[in-house]
Amino acid sequence: MEDLQYALVFLICLASIKLVRTILGKTRTTAKLPPSPRRIPIIGHMHLLGPIPHQAFHKLSTRYGPLVYFLIGSKPCVLASSPEMAKEILKTNETNFLNRTKVANLHYLTYGSSDLATVPYGPHWKFMKKLFMTELLSGRILNQLRPIRREETMQFLRLVMEKAEAGEEVNVGEQLMRLTNNIITRMALGQRCSDNEDEVGEVRKLEKALNQLGSKFNLSDTIWFCKNLDLQGFRKKLKDARDKYDVMMERIMKEHELARKKKNYKDESETAKDLLDILLDIYEDENAETRLTRENIKAFIMNIFGAGTDTSSITIEWGLAELINHPNVMEKARKEIDSVIGKTRVVEESDIANLPYLQAVVKEILRLHPTGPLVVRESAEDCTIAGYLIPAKTRLFVNLWSLGRDSDHWENPHEFRPERFLSEEWSAKSQFLDVRGQYFHMIPFGSGRRSCPGATLALQLVPTTLAAIIQCFELKVGDGGSETVDMEEGPGLALPRAHSLVCNPVARLTPFPYSI
Repeated sequence: MEDLQYALVFLICLASIKLVRTILGKTRTTAKLPPSPRRIPIIGHMHLLGPIPHQAFHKLSTRYGPLVYFLIGSKPCVLASSPEMAKEILKTNETNFLNRTKVANLHYLTYGSSDLATVPYGPHWKFMKKLFMTELLSGRILNQLRPIRREETMQFLRLVMEKAEAGEEVNVGEQLMRLTNNIITRMALGQRCSDNEDEVGEVRKLEKALNQLGSKFNLSDTIWFCKNLDLQGFRKKLKDARDKYDVMMERIMKEHELARKKKNYKDESETAKDLLDILLDIYEDENAETRLTRENIKAFIMNIFGAGTDTSSITIEWGLAELINHPNVMEKARKEIDSVIGKTRVVEESDIANLPYLQAVVKEILRLHPTGPLVVRESAEDCTIAGYLIPAKTRLFVNLWSLGRDSDHWENPHEFRPERFLSEEWSAKSQFLDVRGQYFHMIPFGSGRRSCPGATLALQLVPTTLAAIIQCFELKVGDGGSETVDMEEGPGLALPRAHSLVCNPVARLTPFPYSI
């Protein structure tokens, strides 16, 4: 009898537990988690991630579908790899995915997320986004700073011309990086770092250190018992890098402040200001609705360096590599430029609207080589995507690299064929509308409120520089000049090439139009 009582109590307990779980499950949601691979204790699915995350994620989605749930250590994550999933997350449920995941390394480097890229969504983010779009990178400011971009492009072309005349090869990737670095530093700080070879080396070394540290995998972000440990020795490296950056920025800011005192910098007749002076105007305005701190300014400039230098130069480098490997496309683009621009002047930003085939080439480059291959966000609360539960505080990855290679939406997706963008399907779309986040088959700049604010600058700089190189030079690879370029990707957040593009340039324009 006693055994029967114990059995009854046991059954009642089981039934009670099941009832409680059922009630809790109904109050939470009836949805289940997305498909997921088998995980390993502690590390979760970290063993499935390689040195190039977007490629590893693409393999996961190929096997488990367009929405995959996985764990990086103890951190829950979800991967979206189709246009439909991207649209449902970034548009239909956008308000739930407006925050970026807090990453320890970036949080420290950006002065406690004092920048635009990592600050949590809210009133301060809205103020900084408005400031960025209306004061720093508005159409008016970009037009005022256009001469800087023109001068630096011509300086770059002169350098390549000198190499061509001397019969020397050019490390195109390295020189493009220098070009975009010069443009960004002059637009942001009013000075050209490469005027001093020692200084440019230090600046590039510092930029590289900040970018590498910011993108490094940190165990404290993913495994709960490592949260307060520094097993990888990041603390000293992070402090050293940020301290060096801080010293450099304080020196430049004080130089600007001293120059502003020596002349009436708010004089209406003043010529175009650099971005730092615009930020200092707001910093010094005691009546401003929201005040900027010096840390905000430094973090802003760090965003501009990080997002503007590597991404544009890498996109142009990928484009040139594709064109060298597809000489028929190169020839069509070159003929269009020659017929519209001629051979007595170098193509300018204002010419791009009249070069539809070049626009198609740029779109095809962005489809295959998005320089930000992953959009990373975090869910604010529980939600349901495609019938699956996405719990609160889940890290989201949208694989833009996969979107551009989706065979369900792109014919021969791995083929470099700009003509696809000149078909009837695309003819009704305005020149770059389809890459600004509304066409979810290809969103190289992200989508929605937290899309890349530098898209307008990129879509001026990339096609103009690419067109100028196509117009002015033939690029030969290898001893005989007939070799193809390898298309291997390297590790990094901005989709770098594994091997820098090295070419032997041959001048096309005689005499070369040196005038700016």
